[in-house]
Amino acid sequence: MPPQPLRIRGEVVEEVEDYKYLGVVIDNRLDWKSNSEAVYKKGMSRLYFLRKLRSFNVGSRMLEIFYQSVVASAIFFAAVCWGSSIRASDTNRLDKIIKKAGSVLGFRLESFETVVERRMLNRLLSIMDNDQHPLHHTVDRQQSTFSHRLLQLRCRKDRYRKSFLPHAISLYNNS
Repeated sequence: MPPQPLRIRGEVVEEVEDYKYLGVVIDNRLDWKSNSEAVYKKGMSRLYFLRKLRSFNVGSRMLEIFYQSVVASAIFFAAVCWGSSIRASDTNRLDKIIKKAGSVLGFRLESFETVVERRMLNRLLSIMDNDQHPLHHTVDRQQSTFSHRLLQLRCRKDRYRKSFLPHAISLYNNS
């Protein structure tokens, strides 16, 4: 039996396999494989230009600026949303790009997971500081009355535990 069509405000919504929204590929199973693949391809194509610049004997400071603004921005765009939920194999693929970029630059760069965790923690702290943010009151309600720890949200499925807020709270409590 086919599923009932989804209706929003009376209109039938077309079901698609994946959809690109604000540069992030979201698929119908909320699996980040297709997004990781798109980020990997984009990162590899931009890494080519970094290597080309090095072959023209561009200074190391300019290479680093190019890496941060062109390569890293492509790899880490919206990673706070999807970075903690991707498979280990996808993380390893993105780490390979970062390692290759580090060899071009001549120094070791932070791993994908390290950058994502730092950005998630920074985002959580900014939410806690901004009482106008839509998630501020949700996070504020998680504050323990006995300590400054945040109480973990209850999640039955691993997919929810790896989503932004539960994962960021666990990072906050472990820092």
